[in-house]
Amino acid sequence: KKVQTTRLGESVALTGRLLPEAIERSALAVKAFYELALLEGAEKIFAFATAAVRSAVNGGDFCTRVKTLTGIEVDVVSGETEAKLGMLGALSGEEGGIIDIGGASTELCCEQTGLFVSLDVGAVRLYDLCGDRKDKLLPVIREKISCLCGRSAKGEFFAIGGTATTLASVKLGLEEYDADKIHGTEITYAEVSALSSLFFTRTKEEREKIAGMDVRRADVISGATYLLEQIMQTLSLERVIVSERDNMEGYLIWRGI
Repeated sequence: KKVQTTRLGESVALTGRLLPEAIERSALAVKAFYELALLEGAEKIFAFATAAVRSAVNGGDFCTRVKTLTGIEVDVVSGETEAKLGMLGALSGEEGGIIDIGGASTELCCEQTGLFVSLDVGAVRLYDLCGDRKDKLLPVIREKISCLCGRSAKGEFFAIGGTATTLASVKLGLEEYDADKIHGTEITYAEVSALSSLFFTRTKEEREKIAGMDVRRADVISGATYLLEQIMQTLSLERVIVSERDNMEGYLIWRGI
């Protein structure tokens, strides 16, 4: 699986709009993947968008640009659907739940307890609102996850998305990203809390030098890790298991592919 981080949701939390440059670099990334898929003989090609596009007043501009470049209609999925897609991809029919910290939103899903939640908070959104300041992050995070208070969790919980895989990579101290090693990595609440504390003591430049760190996420990783810590604390989760399978695989299952 190939991934490119483009920060489509940059500044959406502050302005409610996608930046023109964010639209362009993200649409060009879609075009590059589209052309690669054609070269590799793909018979069906899909594109779907999540929180950054559905929450921005000009989200349609991104969809229009992608269609101009590729001819593909972008499927803008709802928050609840996004949560279910993550569950489909990560669990493959098994019992449990998922936590998907994205750039502009966070999805939580546990079918056994009826938990299907899309929270209006994510790694990039937190950074735009609070930067690296823990004192500013805590009240924002607690307000955004207040709907989880009193909710129950059942079975194994899987953490998916870039925040989770970065934490697994840092835990393992990987010099190069290795999806096979990251998939299935267990991260305890104590480990998440310790990494959160570590990141807050380092500057962005210092975090970039931590073994296993995705340098593209070094600025947003503090708030995102703190968010995961607070979610795990609220749901009384002792651990999460990192999954390389996420809403991309889930979308294909949902479409019957």
